[in-house]
Amino acid sequence: MAEHRIGFLISQKPGEKRRALMPEDLQYIEKPQQLYFEEGYGDSVLRKDNDYRAMGANIVSRDKVYECDVLVDVKLGDNDEIDRAKDGAMLVGWAHAVQKTDFTTACIRKGLTVLAWEEIFDEGRYIFYRNREIAGEMGVLQALAYVGRVPYDLTAAVIGNGQTAKGAIRILNGLGTRVDVYARKHEKLFKKKMYDYDLIINCVMWDTSREDHLVSKEDLKKLKPGAAIIDISCDPHMAIETSHPTRIDDPVYYEEGVLHYAVDNTPAMVPLTVSEVLSKNFASYYNDLINGELPEILKKAIVIDQGRLVDQRIIDYRTRLGLPLSKKEL
Repeated sequence: MAEHRIGFLISQKPGEKRRALMPEDLQYIEKPQQLYFEEGYGDSVLRKDNDYRAMGANIVSRDKVYECDVLVDVKLGDNDEIDRAKDGAMLVGWAHAVQKTDFTTACIRKGLTVLAWEEIFDEGRYIFYRNREIAGEMGVLQALAYVGRVPYDLTAAVIGNGQTAKGAIRILNGLGTRVDVYARKHEKLFKKKMYDYDLIINCVMWDTSREDHLVSKEDLKKLKPGAAIIDISCDPHMAIETSHPTRIDDPVYYEEGVLHYAVDNTPAMVPLTVSEVLSKNFASYYNDLINGELPEILKKAIVIDQGRLVDQRIIDYRTRLGLPLSKKEL
């Protein structure tokens, strides 16, 4: 079996400075000569091209990266990787292919394979769990700057009790905010109490089969004056009906007088910390991608296989919306 070449792209998403592989972790790669990094790849994390070259990797133009069999970008769908990838190539990174319907349609059309980072679990634990904690931490920290009150003068409802919520709660508690936590099973209680809070912080991934909302547009009219919604999960128009992604450099907007914060890549604000997490936790798997013999942990993370949908959640959601499921339907 021919060995695969892996290309690493600089993300074009505004504010996205995280990198998938740091040069110091190339020590875990058996054949670093199969790795191709776009020129300047490490600049945002204080690494130079020569740091990668010294470990045996290649530094090439963006055009050359697109000639690789596997393309790695931390946030798929915000780049030009679909248009410029080889037919049948594999994309690796955070995909969120259920919610990103245009991205998924384009992958079907071109017959691409998508290995979604959000689906990689080692014995039940998400391998990038620290990134989720940081998402909660950094989202709350940035959003608080727009609320107009000091944190210890606020009450907050945090929805969820997973890793993202853990990060949000850590920051809120540290700053003196009064926090109530609502797990999924407490949804009815939250709906009853939501109007009592200054901050509503959503940290749950919404079930895409549901057509209702945790917070509807009508609910906004009843919230406290000056209330804010911090949607860390940011599933567009799902848990929070009025939520849509924002950017790090333009993070908030208002609906019905309620401030909404919905940056969908908050960990990118601390690229040094997060890039080290991504690199150390995924470095050894590049050997499998080069050899083309994927372990079960990576096979389970493939959500699109050569243009064929294999994740039932994507199939169900697109069926409900009447979207194409295969190339024949395009």
